Amino acid sequence: MSQTSFPESTTLVINESPVVTQKQEQILQGAMRVFLRSGYAGTSMDRVSAEAGVSKQTIYSNFQDKKGLFKALIERMTIGNFQSVFRDSEFKDEPSVFLRELTTIFFTKLVDNPDYVPLLRLILAESENFPELAKLYTHTVIQQGKKLLIKYFADHPELNVDDPQAIAQIFFGALVSHVIVQEMLYGQEMIPLSRDRLVNSLMSLVLARQKNKELCTDS
Repeated sequence: MSQTSFPESTTLVINESPVVTQKQEQILQGAMRVFLRSGYAGTSMDRVSAEAGVSKQTIYSNFQDKKGLFKALIERMTIGNFQSVFRDSEFKDEPSVFLRELTTIFFTKLVDNPDYVPLLRLILAESENFPELAKLYTHTVIQQGKKLLIKYFADHPELNVDDPQAIAQIFFGALVSHVIVQEMLYGQEMIPLSRDRLVNSLMSLVLARQKNKELCTDS
């Protein structure tokens, strides 16, 4: 089985979510239902065709194959929802505003989407047999978010971040970990941690060096 490669890079590539036609939207909605119901391995173009009410040829002409269809679903849900943060104008916001907006979009537009947690659960369940699915998620969510923060840190030297790559990965890794623990591993019941507490702590981590530098300057 061929593996999808996503090379590590610190260059932010702003992927525009392609305009989806009405027919493509029809296919994507049908495919989502089939993937969540049958799993990746159990999903066939015949099932998607029947669920979406289109011919298999129409699916192939729009998405090439099952991997392409699944990739389109993830990109539409993730990159499409982060586009407002990727705009250059957003990089001029104050750190506290930018970080709050970033995490708000992550939770409200991504995690609160009723298909997001089931889709993430599917990706994790299939990761051993289909590692390219997990790599695709890491690329579109964690790696893109990491690049976004690294660029922001570069544009805001006043934050005084010593290791932008590590802090960016910790920041987005913590967001994804919070979803897995709280939403999938019964953390809400056993070890509850509110989104606000998590976000406030992450912001303190990023902003601490700036505050310390300001205190030293004032003294």
